[in-house]
Amino acid sequence: MTTLSGDRLALHLDRFVAVRTEASERFFTDEADRIARLCHLMAERFARGGRLLALGALPQARSDARHVAVEFVHPVIVGKRALPALALVPDGGSLLDQLELVARAEDMAIGFGLEGLDGASRASLLAAREKGLLTISFSPGAEWEFLLPTSDPFVGQELAETLYHVLWELIHVFFEQRGLLNGREQRATHDAGGSSFLYPFLAEQEADLASVVADVGRSVLIKARETSELRASTIAGARSELTAAAIALHEAFESGGALFAFGNGGSATDAMDCVADFRAAPQGWGARRCFDLTEDTAILTALANDIGSDALFARQLIAHARPGDVALALSTSGGSRNIVEALAEARRRGLRTIAFLGYDGGAVAAGGLADHVVVVPSEHIPRIQEAHASSLHALRELVELLQPEGSQG
Repeated sequence: MTTLSGDRLALHLDRFVAVRTEASERFFTDEADRIARLCHLMAERFARGGRLLALGALPQARSDARHVAVEFVHPVIVGKRALPALALVPDGGSLLDQLELVARAEDMAIGFGLEGLDGASRASLLAAREKGLLTISFSPGAEWEFLLPTSDPFVGQELAETLYHVLWELIHVFFEQRGLLNGREQRATHDAGGSSFLYPFLAEQEADLASVVADVGRSVLIKARETSELRASTIAGARSELTAAAIALHEAFESGGALFAFGNGGSATDAMDCVADFRAAPQGWGARRCFDLTEDTAILTALANDIGSDALFARQLIAHARPGDVALALSTSGGSRNIVEALAEARRRGLRTIAFLGYDGGAVAAGGLADHVVVVPSEHIPRIQEAHASSLHALRELVELLQPEGSQG
């Protein structure tokens, strides 16, 4: 095992945050107005019965597609409506064939990972556009292209996640404009309703739609800056925990151990992405032994039906894990029963444990249920998940830095 000074790892984390802060500021400053206008058009489509189809073929892109689907269908802000979204990934066959079967002209399609594919996703997006769908992508080919100001795949994915979270949050603002859903396009009322705490400047008097779009554009910038600030404070506060977790993971991999990652909902997609980054990093780094405990729907539904959801991950650890392996749990609340049960089982079986949490860390942090804990100090779930995504990428990079010279990739 190579040895690296704490100063070098700390310097890496400083650069890690600075690069993201700069890229986020550039991207969202340039695109805030377009994002606001896109939110309005997407709200119109949803109001007419349209659905959002999220396309992803590569492992990391599949996790983003599934994240979009769960965020829109299962809103995390109380009182927000469930919006129809589907993830189209290779599990169901070719993306193009799936699109041909399910897409309707009033739908929308967002494509992920298009720059690294053999053309299947790009062809699907072009076919969607020809069918009349509103199309969104992060490379050329869509009606709404958002070209990310980075060549780093981790930075790009984090920007994309922030963008689709912001789209989801701000689409709801337009639903709450009196007149929008009744077809009155020229006038709208600033009424953020139950979500006013998210949009403090929108609870104002009647204004035209252009003013609403301008205000939503301002909200885009506010949310992007909140993300950057939370990412920076999270990684600064968890510097020693991230470093220690990376060392534990490196040692486990070197000894033939495996990583088991798990979470619920959006955190399940973070687990998917974490495993994808260790198995097939887009940078070409060497593959590591990792397992996604959210992956097998037959196992998950059998356990939930026959035993209960508390056993979803603990029972899989009983079946697969060995002493020296690592369990990595993700929970925005820090109190999900199946996360608590899995970490307790991991401890009983001699696994090292890592937890990425939100709020104040919940029961996991309070009970000392993990060896290494990264807490995102926020109560807003999209912002927590964005900071988790960055923290997981930081962990992956630190593990790679710990590889002996000449063995990386």
